[in-house]
Amino acid sequence: MGTDRLDEVLDATYDCLTRYGVRRTTMDDIATTMGVSRSAVYQYVRSKDDAFRRLAGRLHEQALARARRAAADSTVPYAARVRGVLAAKLELVLALSEDSPHTAELLDDKARLFGGICSAFTTDLRLLLADLFAEAGTVAGVGPVEAADICIALVVGLENAPDAHRLLPPGSDALVAGLLGVPVPAVTAGS
Repeated sequence: MGTDRLDEVLDATYDCLTRYGVRRTTMDDIATTMGVSRSAVYQYVRSKDDAFRRLAGRLHEQALARARRAAADSTVPYAARVRGVLAAKLELVLALSEDSPHTAELLDDKARLFGGICSAFTTDLRLLLADLFAEAGTVAGVGPVEAADICIALVVGLENAPDAHRLLPPGSDALVAGLLGVPVPAVTAGS
């Protein structure tokens, strides 16, 4: 299966999602958006549901890759690594929310089509964060998993904040400082 062609199918699926939503999008819509026949689309996905599952998987996997890179960057302080993991989640949510009211459907962890993908993504982020906190050490009374859960709760709270991008750096730095029990350098503009 050609990866480039599958990417084109998923790009067209996303375009249709922004216009029509999951329920109203048809395989004909995806094919028309690509400029191919419906049978050509079926060479790469089994159904509309398969196309949307693969799209959700691709978007979450891209965000998870960004989070993993941030967590692995041992050249920066722990606060910046944690912030990078949290930013990957927040950026995914904000990008999908800004593109169309329909695209937020890909974030619903209770949705039949995407629930497992969304839950697995959050679980993977939780593990990345817990590993960072286990490595850095946390204040007495707060374990690495609890610290990870607190950080994820911060991002979930910011997802609907009007100025989420601006609030994430100082919010995550303050949170990490408290969880690690050490002062965290102030975030400079553009960090």
